[in-house]
Amino acid sequence: MKKSQSKFLLEVCVADVESARAAQQGGAQRVELCDNLMEGGTTPSAGAIELARKHLTIALNVIIRPRGGDFCYSQLEYEIMRRDIEIAQQLGADGVVLGALKPNGTVDQKRTRALIELARPLSVTFHRAFDMTRDPFAALATLIELGADRILTTGQEATLGDGLELIAELVQRAGQRIIIMPGGAKEHNIARVVKQTGAREFHLTASHTVDSAMQYRNPRPFMGRALRPPEYARDVTDPRRVRKIIHLARGAR
Repeated sequence: MKKSQSKFLLEVCVADVESARAAQQGGAQRVELCDNLMEGGTTPSAGAIELARKHLTIALNVIIRPRGGDFCYSQLEYEIMRRDIEIAQQLGADGVVLGALKPNGTVDQKRTRALIELARPLSVTFHRAFDMTRDPFAALATLIELGADRILTTGQEATLGDGLELIAELVQRAGQRIIIMPGGAKEHNIARVVKQTGAREFHLTASHTVDSAMQYRNPRPFMGRALRPPEYARDVTDPRRVRKIIHLARGAR
């Protein structure tokens, strides 16, 4: 299967159907639907997938990640991932986003191959588990051999800006065999990311914070742990930011 890096595409990571609609309104060509973005994204509910598909005309990718934390999964978690892929297929997803590693920091080839085969004919993205591998070029070769369609990465760094050199090298080595998709660009650096990496697909959030509709607010209890998001505010996709980033990216080509 040949992978093309010639066409510009913007994928917006969203945590709810409202944000998915906003991403489409802003001009995104694809969304990645997740839950729990505070943990890097976990599998969304069947209801969220179904309603996203109902409201979107653009491509819908669904993350398949049974929990936060690392990417070394138990047999039960692997079975959950398989079932979640089947549900995403049944509910009309265009693609799935997944990743599994071995304890030694290499791609779990056996499980990843099986998940990719199960997911077909859907598109398959290997997510930022790639950034936790011990050797990015060995992981790249493995994922090409396994037939993944794309890799989401920040260049194995905490921020995209610090990982651009590696991403550019990955794009060059990948050629037409797999798509390298930088993640996390913003308005201030999207032009630099486009020029420096040579990538043609980009992944970002483009969100803003909206206040809760709650009028009565109890300040004492919290629904999360000690490190917690604000109880009466949430982040949703901003279509204006999506449009601006698309404009800046296309102007940099």
